[in-house]
Amino acid sequence: MRRAAVLSPPITSGVPGEPRHSDWSTLARLLPYLWQYKWRVVIALAFMVGAKMANVGVPLLLKELVDGLSPNGGRNLAQAGGNEVLQAVLVVPVALLFGYGLLRLSTTLFTELRELVFAKATEGAARSISLQVFRHLHALSLRFHLDRQTGGMTRDIERGTRGVHSLISYSLYSIGPTLIEVTLVLTLLAVKFDVWFAWITIIALVVYIVFTVTVTQWRTQFRRQMNELDSSAHTRAVDSLLNYETVKYFNNEEFEAQRYDESLERYRKAAIKSQSTLSLLNTGQQLIIAASLVAMLYRATQGVVDGRMTLGDLVMVNAFMIQLYIPLGFLGTLYREI
Repeated sequence: MRRAAVLSPPITSGVPGEPRHSDWSTLARLLPYLWQYKWRVVIALAFMVGAKMANVGVPLLLKELVDGLSPNGGRNLAQAGGNEVLQAVLVVPVALLFGYGLLRLSTTLFTELRELVFAKATEGAARSISLQVFRHLHALSLRFHLDRQTGGMTRDIERGTRGVHSLISYSLYSIGPTLIEVTLVLTLLAVKFDVWFAWITIIALVVYIVFTVTVTQWRTQFRRQMNELDSSAHTRAVDSLLNYETVKYFNNEEFEAQRYDESLERYRKAAIKSQSTLSLLNTGQQLIIAASLVAMLYRATQGVVDGRMTLGDLVMVNAFMIQLYIPLGFLGTLYREI
């Protein structure tokens, strides 16, 4: 009876021994596949810029709305009389309300248009890469296919195809948009308030990125081990089913089930370790975000007390920081995919 190996080797490239590509060369190798749809890429990038511009405008209008609802230029409504509250509500420019809603809608609309336009490019690139891998596998020698486990290979190909979608999406829609938004926010904070807001943001971003990249590099080994054990378990299952008649002939069902369970147990332990390190990464990221938000809001609160800022400014600073950190949450995922 044909037996699977104890652990299937990771399929990192088409040919064993081929060197692993560097991080950014991986992205560079994908560009020719995307550039076949260059006009769709350009239009999608234009929609992406439009979405970010609208997204940056949302906190600005929110500030104006809050300031319009704050009697005496920012005093808390709870401390104001009933007449002042009513007057404040009545004098809020209706155009700001519609503008706020329009910007929120524009952000979603531009994002969906970008996805619609870019879907053909993403799927086309994935199709071309999958076809190239398939042809390459058929071009390999018989020895390669006899030595390589079919189940593990198909699982790795499936994982690689999903990775192409994720890598293209994250690299174009996370790195580029985040850089645009960071530049706009830093400029607004430095010009509208003082340079300390910009410096706090820069320091927080640097610490966040360094921490994320460092921890992700460390935990990639656990993620890779989990993927290899997943391929190994899948190999044993497929190999056993392909040899169904032989297994039944020797009455080895329980033996095959035990071997498969051992593979699943090793995968379970690796998956738990991978998830634990991911939780550590997420906790550290949220700690950095919370510390930067506290520092920003403390300085903004001082500005409100001193009369240099309004309540709307405080709300705007908080909204900017929250919006800025949302796309950065995908940084670890993007780095791992690369």
